Amino acid sequence: MRLALSPHPDTPPASALAIEVEVERRASSLELRYLVTGAIDDLRLPAPAAPERADELWKHTCFEAFVARADGGYYEFNFAPSTRWAAYGFAGYREGVADADVDAPVIEARADEGLYEVRVSLQLDRLPGLPADEVWPLALTAVIEDTDGGKSYWALRHPPGRPDFHHRDGFACELPA
Repeated sequence: MRLALSPHPDTPPASALAIEVEVERRASSLELRYLVTGAIDDLRLPAPAAPERADELWKHTCFEAFVARADGGYYEFNFAPSTRWAAYGFAGYREGVADADVDAPVIEARADEGLYEVRVSLQLDRLPGLPADEVWPLALTAVIEDTDGGKSYWALRHPPGRPDFHHRDGFACELPA
């Protein structure tokens, strides 16, 4: 399925952009394809780097996915265009955070005229609380940094107030088993 992200009203992008995400669930894996179209030259994109786990990726251009568990907890995944990544488990809303035990995702980024694409393949079979036979609530988000250092925050749905990707109202997609 293909879903459109929208910028938070308090953080509009400096340039004309659109972001869509193609998402597919295969048993216990997640396949994501983030498509940014528009003024790509106005984006600040991290340089390619070793595909390793890193914190604070959201401080620059970063694509994210959040998967909710039935117990009220959730997982957060960050994918930088550099191919660095992060995975966290939360016991509840912004609490009880720990690194999630996942294999490194496969991240591929490429740019064309007017298009920036990031593909991600992520195995989730080792994570507790995500049964392969149940629906997974999902939030898809992005932080986009422009060349002047400004940031826009994109999501399927924004809760009231400041940008908050962890808020349960943002889990606007349900991935069937």
